[in-house]
Amino acid sequence: MLSLFGSKATRREPSVPSRVEPTFEQPSASTSTVQWGGINWDEWVRGNIGTAVGVNEKSARSVAAVTACVNLIAGSVASMPCHLYRRKDDGDREPYKSDLWWLLNERPFSNWSASAFWEYLIASRLFHGDAFARIHRASRLSPAIVGLEPLHPLQIDPKRVGDRLRYTVRDDNGQVVGVFDQDDILHVSGPGYDGTKSMSQLQYGLRSAAGIASVADQHAASFFADGARPDLAIEIPGTLSTEQAELYQRSFQARNSGHTSSRTPVVLSGGVKLHQLTLSSEDAELLSTRGFQIEEICRAMGVPPFMVGHTEKTTSWGSGIEQMSIGFVKYTLQRHLNAIEQELNFKFFKTSRNFAEFVTAGLERGDTKSRFESYRIALGRAGEPAWMKASEIRRLENLPADPSFDNQAVNDETPPETAG
Repeated sequence: MLSLFGSKATRREPSVPSRVEPTFEQPSASTSTVQWGGINWDEWVRGNIGTAVGVNEKSARSVAAVTACVNLIAGSVASMPCHLYRRKDDGDREPYKSDLWWLLNERPFSNWSASAFWEYLIASRLFHGDAFARIHRASRLSPAIVGLEPLHPLQIDPKRVGDRLRYTVRDDNGQVVGVFDQDDILHVSGPGYDGTKSMSQLQYGLRSAAGIASVADQHAASFFADGARPDLAIEIPGTLSTEQAELYQRSFQARNSGHTSSRTPVVLSGGVKLHQLTLSSEDAELLSTRGFQIEEICRAMGVPPFMVGHTEKTTSWGSGIEQMSIGFVKYTLQRHLNAIEQELNFKFFKTSRNFAEFVTAGLERGDTKSRFESYRIALGRAGEPAWMKASEIRRLENLPADPSFDNQAVNDETPPETAG
């Protein structure tokens, strides 16, 4: 199969486009010229919060909360097996054997593992709203799928042509490397989809939340890099010459700047006073601001804060790992899984008979006691009708099926003796 990826008999294979970071215009800086005491007071009051507006994928990933949310969702999806099934005439299902299973679970493309492939697609959807992958076929005329090549959303330009979509793929220099019909592109859309593209989280959900968090991180880093000292002003009675003022400034700065500066107190005389100009980290509530931004980012990503280490507030999803995992699958992962499954089923099969489905049982798996209790009920407890066989339960526990257990009666308790 791998030889087909590089075969010259197939249609021309474009090189894997490299990632291009999006850019957004920042608000123009203040043009205020209100000066007093050598300070532009308009800029001093407002600060540089304008830089919080607009983030790209690289700057967003520099925020720990964003990285944690993306890694959690993408890693969870990548850890799930994606199985293929076929619907039987009686409505039941049976495993469907196909080479597609290898592409979805082991190696979708020559230099992409399945884990890296799914993490890339989920991260693309979380950041840009859409996830794209090119469907490689054995030849121009063959419907056989031999590879899935992930593509970065910023290099895809979908356009509507009649009732279909046509995708133009560009490289990092903006040059067109291929134009493909919708049957040859996996397009997992997200919130805000308008028939062509979805809304970008970087421009909407994360624009301010991640931007403010990034600025708060930079402020904290600069604050501690300068020895965690606030800005100060020195008040000296009388009038100083320029040379004297510069001498005082250099002397004080050499002693009290940087994290390696001496911690010995400064001795002042002759009426010299120190005045603090900026708020301390406690007065500015820097820590609470950063904590609030973690919650904002988690809210935009659909992730409970406690699942990324923010444990100040408890969850309302119940207690215990089992309930929290089930809630995470239901309310966060399922919307991603459903979108992927629907796109795979349409592009791969175009029929209701065959379908792909992610197996979430691993994340929804209960503790040992809860599982065994549910198995007892399924086998028929205390005379209740059974709806599972012991061999089926052994298969769920990754044990070899043993039909000899199927004929053994399972009684939870001895029935009471009949009177008389």
